[in-house]
Amino acid sequence: MPEVRVIADDGEQLGIMQTRDAVRLAREQGLDLVEVAATAQPPVCRIIDFGKFQYEAKKKANEAKKKQVIITVKEVKFRPGTDDHDYDFKMKHAREWLEDGDKVKATIFFRGREITHRELGAELLQRLEKDLAEYGEVETRPRMEGNQMFFIFAPKKHKGGAPKPASPPSPPASSAPPAGTNSNSAPAQG
Repeated sequence: MPEVRVIADDGEQLGIMQTRDAVRLAREQGLDLVEVAATAQPPVCRIIDFGKFQYEAKKKANEAKKKQVIITVKEVKFRPGTDDHDYDFKMKHAREWLEDGDKVKATIFFRGREITHRELGAELLQRLEKDLAEYGEVETRPRMEGNQMFFIFAPKKHKGGAPKPASPPSPPASSAPPAGTNSNSAPAQG
């Protein structure tokens, strides 16, 4: 009959004993003999309540699962001739996703002869990279796969813990009131 090293329920070393003696000792206490290190010489067994042990292990695993952060990859799709309004709309969604901590995959889909103008797709991705530089950093540089060009943004890691608040975009210079007019006055009624 092989020998095992036995550890009591409270962690006390009981020493090396015959397997049948260790099983008898565990049953006398109303507990189980569980092998914890099979490769050791001699194997190490512990006298524990196996049901309670499984319950606590499951509870620890659930706690660890609650604490982990799940990052999803969300995708925005463009075409080489994407209009400015559509671009802005999709860029704002990508910015929101980056602020929420998700990764963003930006894809340019080329159809037919558009594939000959890859530079248009590259320019669009460079523009997107510049517009999202404050919120994310490029994880994967632009690549071609078949008729698609894509790259992946990862959210920026902030040292303060909380993400920086988004600043509203400044209005273009052309929307400023003409010189010599008071912007606080009421519009003229005609």
